Order: sequence, then structure tokens, then C-alpha cells
Amino acid sequence: MRSGFLSCVLADFNPFLPIESRPVFTFFVGRWEVAISNHIIMVTLAVLLLVTVLPLAARSRRQIPKGLQNLIESVCEFLREQLARPILHERTDRYIGFVWTAFFFILTLNLLGMVPTEQIIFFLTGKETHIGGPATANIWITGAMAVVAFFMIHIYGIKEQGLWGYIVHFAPPVPWWLKPLMYFLEIISSFVRPFTLAIRLFANMVAGHMVLATFLGLIVVFKNYQAAVASVLGVVAISFIELLVAFLQAYVFTLLSTLYIGLSTAPEQ
Repeated sequence: MRSGFLSCVLADFNPFLPIESRPVFTFFVGRWEVAISNHIIMVTLAVLLLVTVLPLAARSRRQIPKGLQNLIESVCEFLREQLARPILHERTDRYIGFVWTAFFFILTLNLLGMVPTEQIIFFLTGKETHIGGPATANIWITGAMAVVAFFMIHIYGIKEQGLWGYIVHFAPPVPWWLKPLMYFLEIISSFVRPFTLAIRLFANMVAGHMVLATFLGLIVVFKNYQAAVASVLGVVAISFIELLVAFLQAYVFTLLSTLYIGLSTAPEQ
């Protein structure tokens, strides 16, 4: 009897539920139905936060920054001097805007995904909604960011070298009979690089939230105080790791994008 009940509980438990993309509302544009998902709402919220908070931090004219301004300026300085300048050198200030934008946008999405928005709304209103969830655990969103990085990499390369110069230096200097093979490999590589950016961010965020959901699911499965205490302690520990991963994955995506921009803008590379 108990094994049958446990099987039913495990069958109903879905660790993918917290990361699923679910429509919150729909509207029509002509004959087309447009669905706005929970992840689109989180992306919109991230954009609103960034366009509100960052200008407020930059507006202050203090010579000695404090609080939020100090935090934002320290992160921007670190990204420019420690991440971008060793790769882009004298071209750093031309492309640092993309570096900052990519890092803060991905970091904000990662951090918002850790907030139990749906549960907070239910606690305050008693109504079940699907608002919330980690947007970077959606392959379409990480893929869209990778597509943006793909176009910026090539646009910056063409801007720096000119179209013909970019084509000439697209493959490394090799004997003429190897050039077709090298161009073929470089074209494949140019598509693989953004693909790996999308998959790396997506996979890491999915894995972390699935582990959290699994730990919480142990409470439902075992239904005793010992399992509840162990699950809560596990969730707290994993949450600290997830916080580290949120920063780390934003940094890795930004670092690799900057590296690819450096490769595309420097003919010698």
C-alpha cells in the first residue's frame, strides 16, 4: 500500500514545474494570438529594473561614491579593466557598452529567477498565478541572447576591419590549398560559439533549479519532520551555490562574448 502511494506521489511530482514557461495572458494582433509567458514578464521586469536603477546610480555626482553607486561603479570598473581591457586593449571603450549590458542583463535575470514570485503573490493575494520563474532556464531566451551576441560579434568585426578586410581575415593565414577547409571550419565555428553560449547558460540554470525543486519535493514524498529539516537545510545550501552560479554564469557569458569580439576585431587574431 505504502509503495503504491509513494509511486503515485513520485509520478505527480514534477521538478520541471518551477522552470516551465507558462502563458500568463494572451491578446490578439489581427488574426494572430500572442501569448505572454511568465518568462517574458520576467525579462520585461529585468529591463525595467535596469533602465530605472542604473541611471539612478549614475546620476549622482559624488566624487566618493557610496551605496548603490559605489557597487555599480565597482562592477563596471572590474568588467572594463579586468575582463575587457586584457582582451580588447585599445578598443575597450568602443565596445564596453555591450559588455556591461550583457553582464547586468543576464545577472538580473538570474537573480530574479531565484525569487519565489509566484509563491509570494499567492501568499499575499490567495490567488494562483504563473508570474515568475527563471527566464534564463528557457532555451528560447538564452538562444535569443546568443543570437544578439552572434550579430554584435560580426558587426563589430566588420566595423573595425571593413567588410572585405573582415572576410580576408576571417580564417587564419594558411597555405592556399588549405584556405577552403579553414573557411569552412571558421564558418561552422562562428555558429557553434553562440550555440554553446546559449546551452551553457540554459543548462546551468535548469540544473540548479531542478536540484532545488527536488530537495523541496522530498518534503512532499516523505512527509515527516526529519525529511523536512533535511530538505530545508539542503535548499538553503543549494541556494547559496545558485547565487554563486548566477554571478558566475553572467560572467562566463560576458567573458566569452568579449573574447569572440576580440577575435573578430583584431586582424592579427
